Amino acid sequence: MGLFDFLRSDKKKHEAAEKAAATASADYAAKYADAVSATKAAAERMAAAPPKHAPAPPKAAPVPPKPAAAAAGHPHHTPTPASAAHKAVPAAPAGGPAQAAARRTYTVRAGDSLSAIARRELGNEARWRELYAMNRGVVGSNPELLHPGQVLTLPH
Repeated sequence: MGLFDFLRSDKKKHEAAEKAAATASADYAAKYADAVSATKAAAERMAAAPPKHAPAPPKAAPVPPKPAAAAAGHPHHTPTPASAAHKAVPAAPAGGPAQAAARRTYTVRAGDSLSAIARRELGNEARWRELYAMNRGVVGSNPELLHPGQVLTLPH
């Protein structure tokens, strides 16, 4: 095989590669155009659909007029379900003191990690995020930094 034959065969290989690249580019352009048209069609359908309105919040009970004693400067007020004083009072646990006492806790030991505690106590290492969410106030902003003696509340 001579030098010119080699160059000619190299030119044919280069032309075949260019043709393959052009075909691949055309395929990509067709797929891209399909995606663009599908996105536009979805946006048009969403724009044409009537907007869904959120349900109106429940109306608060009417506030009774203040008695004459309150108007005269006597600050006696009985909280109603719609008043801010009533909302500020934390609700009692659903199960009462018995359920609060039934909460499981875990005291952190040296070398513990949230994933190891979740695996050992909850049976699933992936539940470490749930454990961290419940104990963020105890653990702090870094879930990897546990100190021996910290008491963690375990989820059910």
